[in-house]
Amino acid sequence: MTPSITRDQELFEIFVALADTLVDEYDVVELLQTLVDSCVSLFDVAAAGLLLVDDTDALDLVASTSEESRLVELMQLSAEDGPCIECFRTSATVSIADIRESPAEWARFRAAAAAEQGFGSVTALPMRLRSTTIGTLNLFRAGLGDLNARDIRAAQAMADVATIGILHERTVRAGNETRDQLQHALNSRVTIEQAKGVIAFTHTVSMDEAFARLRDYARANRMPLAVVAAQLVARELII
Repeated sequence: MTPSITRDQELFEIFVALADTLVDEYDVVELLQTLVDSCVSLFDVAAAGLLLVDDTDALDLVASTSEESRLVELMQLSAEDGPCIECFRTSATVSIADIRESPAEWARFRAAAAAEQGFGSVTALPMRLRSTTIGTLNLFRAGLGDLNARDIRAAQAMADVATIGILHERTVRAGNETRDQLQHALNSRVTIEQAKGVIAFTHTVSMDEAFARLRDYARANRMPLAVVAAQLVARELII
């Protein structure tokens, strides 16, 4: 019988996986999807989503662990307020122990997160390297109360490693290339959403199940997620 790995061992493996992206030709979307998936696996959170800044200085969703967290992120973006937006503006962690008691100006976020999706609390962590903030990692909990300090430190460290991967000098030589790479990630996410829709319609499954099938195919065939999505949308591939 294979012994189960401990939480610390799993955390170590995740850091190794994130560090492995510090080479040329890695896939940004896959990196960020690994980050959000790992947060749910390792920490006391129900869902996670990651926002990156695009070439118009607006935040857009790039990776999420469920359609529920994705809906909340999109509500935040449409309302142009909420803990994730505040985290990006200040480059500081924003924790809301009880979403129902969040500021009045965050009413749309509160309704989407608590009333519609059933989340109790949220922690937003900056994706930053020194003075550069490129996005936020957002962790949603089902229960009330702040995420414990150890988990916050570990999640922030994971976000920092991912940020370094994105901004690494071997793949990014100048500020314009940084924006190009981030925009490529955002464009790839649009294609992934289209592919999810194709799978969901074709197989009559939920968007969560469609994404799981897309991701499983990419991993099983060792292909970048964005490439599989593009081929599926172009009808060059059937899943």
